[in-house]
Amino acid sequence: MDHYTPHAWQPHERPSLPGSPSTPLHSTPKRVAYLLVGLLVGITGGLGNALVAANLVYLQGALGATTAEMAWLPAAYVMTNVSMNLLLVKFRQQFGLRAFTEVFLALYAVVTFAHLFVNDLNSAIAVRAAHGMVGAALSSLGLYYMIQAFPAKWRLKALVLGLGTAQLALPLARLFSEDLLQVAEWRGLYLFELGLCLTALASVLWLKLPPGDRFRTFEPLDFLTFALLAPGIGLLVAVLSLGRIDWWLEAPWIGYALVGATVLILSGLGIEHNRNNPLLMTRWLGSGPILRLGLAVILIRMVTSEQSTGAVGFMQYLNLGSQQLFALYLVMLVGSVAGLATSALTIHPEHLFMPLLMSLGLMGTGAVMDTFSSNITRPEQMYLSQFLLAFGSTFFLGPTMVLGTRNVIANPRNLVSFSVMFGIAQNLGSLIGSAVLGTWQIVREKYHSSLITDHLPFYDPLVAARVQSGASSYSGVLPGSAERNAQGLRALATAATREANVMAYNDTFMLIAIIAVLTLIWISVRVLWLRSTTRAVPTAPASGSTAP
Repeated sequence: MDHYTPHAWQPHERPSLPGSPSTPLHSTPKRVAYLLVGLLVGITGGLGNALVAANLVYLQGALGATTAEMAWLPAAYVMTNVSMNLLLVKFRQQFGLRAFTEVFLALYAVVTFAHLFVNDLNSAIAVRAAHGMVGAALSSLGLYYMIQAFPAKWRLKALVLGLGTAQLALPLARLFSEDLLQVAEWRGLYLFELGLCLTALASVLWLKLPPGDRFRTFEPLDFLTFALLAPGIGLLVAVLSLGRIDWWLEAPWIGYALVGATVLILSGLGIEHNRNNPLLMTRWLGSGPILRLGLAVILIRMVTSEQSTGAVGFMQYLNLGSQQLFALYLVMLVGSVAGLATSALTIHPEHLFMPLLMSLGLMGTGAVMDTFSSNITRPEQMYLSQFLLAFGSTFFLGPTMVLGTRNVIANPRNLVSFSVMFGIAQNLGSLIGSAVLGTWQIVREKYHSSLITDHLPFYDPLVAARVQSGASSYSGVLPGSAERNAQGLRALATAATREANVMAYNDTFMLIAIIAVLTLIWISVRVLWLRSTTRAVPTAPASGSTAP
């Protein structure tokens, strides 16, 4: 790397990593300003996509799209978000993060503005793709603004707050998105998204980050790697997003996409593995500690999918609307904020595994509590369990990031690789969680439906009485006994399907609890093994000490 912007930094100003801004001393008012801009930028990075994710059903009707077509909206966001992480770190090192952010925030604003006048699925997907590119930069930008807001002794606390702010987007979106829909229907969501984008752009232009060191980092082969990995990851995201909708073994395109993703990703990694100055440090990414860290992030993200795929889906299946779920959404938001605040206040570089274990324990407990749900369960019965899950979902994030950055600080060349790994692990963990849990719920519903049907023979007097009771409610509407009997049978089948779905959701909650407990046991055993080997050989380096 050629260093072409030399600076004589004071010791307290020196950037911690290549491409990051310097950290000069600021006055208290300026630190407050950095804090507010950091919060705004961090929330902007996730809120636009969260507004769409929380209102997919309504937008489906407004756009006249099928369920499979609507699944492309969140998929497009993840595709571009993960792909841009491949180039973002080097772009930041060579041109500065602010340049990237200003360009793509402006692009995001233009695409969102155009969508207000072109109401079709293609323009909606374009908005989500643009937001994914911007979101990749805004998450880093919000983190750097947050670091400027705190003195050096609180750097880890700033890291936790900067990372966790974006996690508040989904519970926030659920709280007030219905009001936006009432203002201007679907345009209310996009008008708010446009306003948020323009406000963030104005704030970034008004309050600039301090300069940092810049280097010439890009090489021609970087773009070849990107051209292979980006579509490969995109195909994988498409499979995970639409697999349970088109069904895994029935849609031929899923098999073709998986083959294409495998070939493209392995080709890109093969090029990187043999380069002298690679974009991705494949040997480092393939080391035991980093693989374990990535797997831990994926598993924890799968557990956090309980709220969106499990609890909210279950409540919506019971025909509870946003008004009835408002208090539950508020509990989720309070739990997320509490977990974030607790993590920031308690994080310690010598005790980074404990927050992971506590998060998994809390989320596993919450999932077990939800396994006792029934068709008369209402939001107030899930307040405590969802608070525990929301708390754990933000409590683990900062310590996990710090665990991974230990090796990065020791060798800054690993920065790009770690950023890509962490972003992919988080995004794919959420997608895998939704795909696995959604598929499990469907499979278990079919299983319970078959069992219930087998136990409802027509010759059973209780079954006949239930059918007759359902038929009698139509006596004033349908004159013929055959029609009334058919409606009675239909009412019984509907009740059976409802019970099968309730039981399937309980099985889904139990699966989440099992994943949480097994992950907790795995990390605990790993930590105990590391401590025992460290005590036995105190002079030997703990090669696996950076990851569970």
